[in-house]
Amino acid sequence: MDWLQALILGIIQGLTEYLPVSSSGHLTIGQRLFGLTDPEANMAFDVAVHVATVLSTCVILWKEIVWIFQDFFKWIGDLFGKREQSTESRKGLRLKDANEGTKYVINILVSMIPVAIVGLFFEKQIKAAFDGNLLVVGICLLVTASLLAFSYWAKPRQRENISPFHAFIIGIAQAIAALPGLSRSGSTIATGLLLGNKKEELAQFSFLMVIPPILGKALLDGIKIAHHGVSAAMGGLSSWALLVGFLAAFVSGCVACKWMVNLVKKGKLVWFAIYCAVIGILAIVL
Repeated sequence: MDWLQALILGIIQGLTEYLPVSSSGHLTIGQRLFGLTDPEANMAFDVAVHVATVLSTCVILWKEIVWIFQDFFKWIGDLFGKREQSTESRKGLRLKDANEGTKYVINILVSMIPVAIVGLFFEKQIKAAFDGNLLVVGICLLVTASLLAFSYWAKPRQRENISPFHAFIIGIAQAIAALPGLSRSGSTIATGLLLGNKKEELAQFSFLMVIPPILGKALLDGIKIAHHGVSAAMGGLSSWALLVGFLAAFVSGCVACKWMVNLVKKGKLVWFAIYCAVIGILAIVL
């Protein structure tokens, strides 16, 4: 992989991680077009661009992240009898009281249960069966298109807040999105909309809930890289190309994250359904 390929694939990862079009599916298509078909040789690059997209989330939603942790640690302090100053008025997530931050953390932890089960017990089987398979990518992109279209026309009763039960269901959607071509953000946002949750809450929750799983997977992959050797995981990739891919994923991730939050609020996901349908058909033809 040269620096230009790393730049293009980094941009693809950063954009498609947040847009509901499947980053794994687009990376599979991009790597196939570039002739990069060995997943083990691309491990270091995959870890770098996924960490870059997590950092872009932290940059765009840093106020919400700080606010949630402030509420959570305030609750911990109150739990142990520590007196804290009252929380200042806040923006962003628009929580009604300080305890809402703790509820948000609980919802994220609950949403992690399904993806943790899939990651720990089924990741190898999924990779062995589906990685690099353009037919599976195409079919899953068509499923993503159908899910986005259905959530666009469905009009369920709006709920005030995301409940732990709904967080778990959304987490199941995220776990199923381990299949290449099935969009994680598209699946989680569409599932939340079908459950009747507010669009304003779903985009931020969808992006924040992915941070722990990606960091956890990056840690496990980092251990594998250390065990097998950095040179083997680089697969001929230069440090310069790795840096280019990281920066490309970070910058494009910031743009996509900011853009996607606004798009979900405006309810314009149906255009991504059309896009996924077109790319899915092309992947099947390829």
